[in-house]
Parts: sequence; structure tokens; C-alpha cells
Amino acid sequence: MQNQKQTIKLILLIFAILIGAFSLYFTNGLVKDLKSEEKKKIALWAKAFQELQNADFDQDITLLSGILSDNTTVPVILVDGNGEIISTLNIDSTKLQNKKYLGRLLEQMREAYPPIEIHLPQNQKNYVYYKQSTLLNKLFYYPFIQVAIISLFILVAYLAFSASKRAEQDRVWVGMSRETAHQLGTPISSLLAWIELLKLRISEDSLLQEAEKDVLRLKKISQRFSKIGSVPELKLADLNHVLSDVVEYLKVRSPRKIIYTFYPNEDDEIFAPINIELFEWVIENLCKNAIDAMSGLGNIDITVTNHIQIVYIDVSDTGKGIHKRAYKTIFQPGYTTKKRGWGLGLSLTKRIIEEYHKGSIFVKESELGKGTTFRIVLNKLQNVKVNEEVT
Repeated sequence: MQNQKQTIKLILLIFAILIGAFSLYFTNGLVKDLKSEEKKKIALWAKAFQELQNADFDQDITLLSGILSDNTTVPVILVDGNGEIISTLNIDSTKLQNKKYLGRLLEQMREAYPPIEIHLPQNQKNYVYYKQSTLLNKLFYYPFIQVAIISLFILVAYLAFSASKRAEQDRVWVGMSRETAHQLGTPISSLLAWIELLKLRISEDSLLQEAEKDVLRLKKISQRFSKIGSVPELKLADLNHVLSDVVEYLKVRSPRKIIYTFYPNEDDEIFAPINIELFEWVIENLCKNAIDAMSGLGNIDITVTNHIQIVYIDVSDTGKGIHKRAYKTIFQPGYTTKKRGWGLGLSLTKRIIEEYHKGSIFVKESELGKGTTFRIVLNKLQNVKVNEEVT
């Protein structure tokens, strides 16, 4: 899935680059041709002006006048031999009285093109200064604007495609989760009934108690799946108590060589608005991933740090570690290093913490061959609807 997304991104990028390169190449050639034509046009204009100045009174000047009046686009400044401006053409009439503006414009023309000399009677000379037309300037910037518009279109199309694909996947996962919860409901109810019958026939037994815990846990898992896709109800709960329960449950069901250590905050109680079932799911996912990373041998430490408005929960292991470039990738759906599994655990974990609890989860630190620490940040006070019941 990730490779497919990268391929789509690459294709869109190459497509935009090819369009931009072709547009720039074509427009650049067109601009060069028009520059050459404008240069010839001004040279002809200067020649006509010179001929007109040297013409006899009885000479027909219709053609020369036509050439002079034909230039309606290229800005021109006519200067005498002393550098004084004689006349202008195709320059904003509202700015002609501004000598500073005309001085700057003349300097720009000097830098753009060499002046054209006009030889007049009595060995006098005038000079024609000009610059490229407004149309040519617009044409020069056109391909850049075109590339920007195409890039924006491709970006919008890609975002729309991604959003549509993500929404479709979300609907599939929500439907599958709720159907799973529905299918689990009947056998779980039956198992609970059988355990009640066994309690009546068998004396108090620790194995029976653990079996009951597992069935109740199945019931809780079913409830978790049923909540996916809907806004969960948050209740103020003591994090020390909730985490302690999760650790005690996992200890009995983890490999014997996995050592759990829970470091509750010094405060006896730390209340935060959470959905207990989903929050327990997060901790279980992190611990199970840690067990896989340690191949069933190592330490899992859970530490709670209390602050005024937030709480930190750190889950550390002594596993193989995570490369820095994968810190964000591991939370994407489908990412997994296991031979089995769909790579949804950490993705759901992130969604539960960030979307449902308005907190954050990230890799705090990791060292290859030594272990990883995930950090969960929860807000103790949130702008969300919270059931004030204390659990």
C-alpha cells in the first residue's frame, strides 16, 4: 500500500515536471522570436524617423508616417545628443510628468538594449531607447503561472484522491469491526454462562478465576470493536489504578521471561478523562509489540509522570529498537515487521489517543539493539464532553 502511494506521488510529480518543462521550453522560444521581431520593429521605426527628419518638403511621407504610427506596444524614449528627453511613445501618460520615473525608465532601457542612433542634418544625432513590451513581459511569466496552476490542480486532485481512499478504508474497517463485535457477542455470553455453572459445581479455584478474567476480557475486546467509528464516552479515571490493572492482567498471560515494572506517580490518584476500554487497548498493544520486539525475553517498564495540566505515560522495552527514519512510519496502517498481522495495532493506538482522547503518542527515544520508549501525552482537562463519574 505504501509503495503504491509513493508510485502515485512520483507519477504526479513527473507529470507536473514534464508539463512545466515543455511549457517553459515552448514559451522561451516564443519570447526569443518576439524579442527579435520587436528589435527589428524599433530599428525600422528609428530608420523611418530619421528619413522623415531628412525628407524634402515635396517628398511623400505617407509610408514613413505609417511606420511611425504602427508601433503601439513597444515603449520608446527619444533622446537628443545632450541626453535630454525629446519625446516618448507607449508610456503611461499619467507618469510622464514625473521626471524621476522617466529617469529610472531610461536607465532600465539603457541596460536592456543598446540605443539606436538617428543621424540628423548638420551632423546632429538623436538616440532611440526602448524596452520589451508589456505583452512580452506577460508572456515571459506565463509558463511559471501555468506550472503553478497545474501543480495546484495536481495537489488538490491528489488530496481528494487520498481523502476518498482513506474514507473508504475507514468505512470498511468500521463495518468489519462492528461485525466482529457482533459475532463475538453470542459465544462470549455462552462462555460466561458456562463459567457461572462451573462455579456452582467446583470449589473456588484460581484457574477458574483466570478463565473468567479471560472471558470478561473477550467481552471487553468485543466492546472495543463495537466502539470503532463512533465517538467514545470519556470518564474521569485514576490512571494509576487503570495501568496497574492492565499490568497485572498482562503479567499472567505473558512469557515468563518478560518482567513488568510499573512506576506509578507519587500521587496516589491521577485523574484524566479517558475511555477505559480503549485506553487499556492502547497499553496492551504497546506491551504486545514490546514482547514481539524482545522475542519473549526482556523488561517492560511503564512510568507515569504527573504535571499540572498533562500526564506522561512512558512504555519502555529492551527490544531491538526502531530506526529513526521509521519513527512516524510505524504508525501508518499496514506497516508491520511481523510475518503475520495486518499492521493495524499502532495505527489504531494513534487514532485512539489523538482522535478520541485529544492527546498524542510518539517514539520518545529508541536505540537499535537496546530498546524503545513510547510516550503518551494526555490532557487532564479537555474541551470535550466528559462524564464526571469517577471510576
